[in-house]
Amino acid sequence: MAHHVEVQHNELREIPKPNTGWIWKTFWVLVGITAVEFVIAFTMEASTLRNSIYIVLTIFKAFFIVAEFMHLKHETKGLIWSILIPTALLIWLLVALVTEGSYAGELLQHTFGN
Repeated sequence: MAHHVEVQHNELREIPKPNTGWIWKTFWVLVGITAVEFVIAFTMEASTLRNSIYIVLTIFKAFFIVAEFMHLKHETKGLIWSILIPTALLIWLLVALVTEGSYAGELLQHTFGN
């Protein structure tokens, strides 16, 4: 036999106001970081310092997006670290590969000359 649950309907229920404060906060933080990136991109000379600042701000913005919209900041610390540590190691690997690759390219260029 089927069990039926009787649902009580309350006619006087109010619709709760949407909680959009965190969305606006996130919006303004991301707008601020993007504005700083634009200011750096268009006012500083092309240099390693400018590129480094730009990359750090972009990575910060990416982590903020992951924390807010993928709800990572509400997870346990173990899960957060299991995502952040491999990501940091991957970034370190990319920096090491670019550094070593440029060294190897310069070495081959000087060895065989143009």
